[in-house]
Amino acid sequence: MSDRTSEWDKYLLGLVLFLALLIGGGAASGLYTDTLIEVAAIVSAAAVFSQASGRQRIPRSVLWLLTFAVALVVLQIVPLPAAIFSGLRPELLLADSGLVAETRLRFVSVGVGRTIESLLYLVALAAFFLSVLRLRAEQVSALLPFFFMGVICNGLAGAIQYSLSDDIAIEGLLPFTINAGLFANDNHFASLLFVSIPFVAYYGLFRGHLLSGSLGLATLLLLLLAVGSRAGVLIGLAITVLSIVFLSTRSRANGIGIVAVFMAISVFTIGAWTKIEAEAIDPDFGRGELARTTIEGIKENWATGVGFGNFQKAYQIYEKEGMIFRQYVNHAHNEYLEIAFEGGVLAVLFMALYFVILFMALARVRRDPLQKAAFLSVSFLLIHSFVDYPLRTEALAMTFAFMNAIIFHKGLAARQKRELIEIDHNGEKLLVPIGTPS
Repeated sequence: MSDRTSEWDKYLLGLVLFLALLIGGGAASGLYTDTLIEVAAIVSAAAVFSQASGRQRIPRSVLWLLTFAVALVVLQIVPLPAAIFSGLRPELLLADSGLVAETRLRFVSVGVGRTIESLLYLVALAAFFLSVLRLRAEQVSALLPFFFMGVICNGLAGAIQYSLSDDIAIEGLLPFTINAGLFANDNHFASLLFVSIPFVAYYGLFRGHLLSGSLGLATLLLLLLAVGSRAGVLIGLAITVLSIVFLSTRSRANGIGIVAVFMAISVFTIGAWTKIEAEAIDPDFGRGELARTTIEGIKENWATGVGFGNFQKAYQIYEKEGMIFRQYVNHAHNEYLEIAFEGGVLAVLFMALYFVILFMALARVRRDPLQKAAFLSVSFLLIHSFVDYPLRTEALAMTFAFMNAIIFHKGLAARQKRELIEIDHNGEKLLVPIGTPS
């Protein structure tokens, strides 16, 4: 009875992931849908951790990294002596919040409410990530259908929108305007599409569903072309090629199927080139100008940052007069610069530690195709973060947490290792799978 009851863990976490993909596509702050997802993630994680038997062990390096991240955000909302900030930030950012005595104590965050909101965001992601790490290997694999259902719902919504008009907006259904799929931002919709490609390739190559996997891959590529995101098109092409090459070497798929997929990629390349050529790029006011202004803010706040969630408020101080228009800048369109601006040098250290741990994990996941697919998706989502802010949406942030949990899950690597045997091939030792992973 206990084993059967424990199966509810995967259903709880799967529903949280599906819910995030369904209603978590907004990028604005203070959305009630985001709060609903965060509460569901924390409650579900509490249910998972309440069952101690048969759980997987969480890597210590991951626990320390998450502890560091949470401590960094908490530090920004703890009153500190005002003398600490002397000379560390501009006078305009030294204004008292009204919550502490002006002459004695100050916060690192210039907007405590926004930082508390960011803390809840981080805690929910960490809780979901850790709870997936606690599941058994077969339960983690069983979460994939929930992810696919969320992608399918977004894909159907996007297909309906693009079949009706090139520019269609849906208002009133969610607390944000839906512009692409179930997302407010078409670039974020493109991000969901291309991070799904490695998992679709895994499903087709290793689960014995080559036909449905090929159809799913073709559909994703067509939707990426319809979205029109330049970065999404390029990343979609690259991640497709790498997925086939990276995953196909140990699959049951025959050579004819792989050649057919590469032919489809060739057609997609032609369409992508045509789409990019047709797009006009604004050289005067674009991501380059946003990056230059954000770097100026980083230089003057490198020690402490301005507080997570406060980019929009602090960016205006450094914005050039000629760059002020009716539409304001809400993000840096570069996740790394924005995190550095909000968190300072400690946030930069956190990002460096994460990258070290992530690439150290690559040596452990090379035997498991599911973990390799997750590594590809995470890598390209991080690449896209150089030109956008996909992780600022609950849908993609939960997806990111899910993919990282797959990468760092010890049970998946241990299971794959048990399913491999070593053979001698022309004097070279090779690891060959006994059977297809379930």
